[in-house]
Amino acid sequence: MLKQGLLRLNTADDRSVEREFMRCCSSTQWARQMLKKRPFRSVQELFDVADQVWSYLGPDDWQEALWAHPKIGETSSVSSQPKGTEHWSAEEQSGVQVATQRALDALGELNRAYLDKFGFPFVICATGKSYQEILQLLIERLKKDKEGELQTAAEEQSKITQLRLRKLLLEI
Repeated sequence: MLKQGLLRLNTADDRSVEREFMRCCSSTQWARQMLKKRPFRSVQELFDVADQVWSYLGPDDWQEALWAHPKIGETSSVSSQPKGTEHWSAEEQSGVQVATQRALDALGELNRAYLDKFGFPFVICATGKSYQEILQLLIERLKKDKEGELQTAAEEQSKITQLRLRKLLLEI
């Protein structure tokens, strides 16, 4: 199934593919660079190139992607989230869906503190993590300096991008 998706990704028109890449990572520069790298010879090459392109981008591109994510615990509240990714966000944050109201309130408070401190939203590859793990990681990451945290957030975005590329190949 992944190979069939890759074939469709390699042969679709540029506009459609750029839009699909933006669903995986909302950095315009990343999506455009990925578009230029087509065709991909294998699924692994797609994943490798995605990481490589991401690693060459800078803080402004990273922040563009970070700002498109919904706040943890608020999967549908952010209008800048690319169309068609709402269900991906909900799946990725499934560990938060069982959180108590008290935990959701704590997440909201910590999200605001994070944004105030760093100037960009908290992003974590939440797939497979419980809300308790996410809360603990958010608390730990609040202890970092801005430069170190931006690097961590970019690494988390890269993980999310990889998961979403796989989902994309299964959907298209």
